[in-house]
Amino acid sequence: MSEALLNAGRQTLMLELQEASRLPERLGDDFVRAANIILHCEGKVVVSGIGKSGHIGKKIAATLASTGTPAFFVHPAEALHGDLGMIESRDVMLFISYSGGAKELDLIIPRLEDKSIALLAMTGKPTSPLGLAAKAVLDISVEREACRCTLRRPPAPSIP
Repeated sequence: MSEALLNAGRQTLMLELQEASRLPERLGDDFVRAANIILHCEGKVVVSGIGKSGHIGKKIAATLASTGTPAFFVHPAEALHGDLGMIESRDVMLFISYSGGAKELDLIIPRLEDKSIALLAMTGKPTSPLGLAAKAVLDISVEREACRCTLRRPPAPSIP
């Protein structure tokens, strides 16, 4: 049994390394555009996401804040119930959604556009509604997930 667990652990790590190794080839103009938008942001970087993407977003916001970039996380449901008021036109919104089609986005995106807030996306589906609405898209798609179970898991390359 312990040999089987070790093998499963090794296979999982190898698959995640393989998927993560594909990320550099996806970096291009959108990465540069996203970096410049964040570097020239005069306000805060507001990070949002639902489920596991939300947990990853909290980590990204905390890392940005601890390295000197004003940032915080807002849950999409809270954003729709008043917390969008915290976001100003000087801010940048980074939304993380593997599918890029979270229902909350249909309501959030027009409000961001009304306030002229720059939207950045981390998604596995660059042609999703989120990807199409964003000023820059970071493609986090994976060919294969490490989890063999039927539960949704975060894409391997998005794990901080």
